[in-house]
Amino acid sequence: MKLNLILAAFLIIVTGAVSGQGKNSNWEKLNYLTGNWKGEGSGKPGEGQGYFSFKPDLDNNVFVRKSHSEYPAQKDKPLIVHDDLLIIYPDSSGNPGKAIYFDNEGHVINYSVTFPNDSDIVFTSDKTPSAPVFRLTYSVIDSNTVNTIFAMSQDGKNFRTYVEGKSQRSK
Repeated sequence: MKLNLILAAFLIIVTGAVSGQGKNSNWEKLNYLTGNWKGEGSGKPGEGQGYFSFKPDLDNNVFVRKSHSEYPAQKDKPLIVHDDLLIIYPDSSGNPGKAIYFDNEGHVINYSVTFPNDSDIVFTSDKTPSAPVFRLTYSVIDSNTVNTIFAMSQDGKNFRTYVEGKSQRSK
């Protein structure tokens, strides 16, 4: 009987912690990005176009981005096609504080997620000895426009933009 009460209390606590995560204001900040987006940008690979989508998944326990971009062939460069998947998931406090990224080139990047103000969502990669630090920033411009910057740094402090673009919400 005592064991059943302890188990019941444990389940109530765990269920409350998980269901409470949806009410966290940082999870709500991600809602702006929900939907389908189309954009254009430029950077080191050249001028390109693409699209991406954001949506909650697994009963609102993660937030998933799927992205596709293409950079046309140039006289000295072949066509570049880039596909990736980003999964935002809760940290130990239940906030959307972590993300993992996979792409068609075989990259896997672990990110920390921060919300420095009401209009920016910043993903910063974990520092590893043999790789640059990556930073992906989404900045709200208006209700249907977002600016995206992907930057890199060798020291984790001085970032250089690799690709930047604006995207419009698709209908």
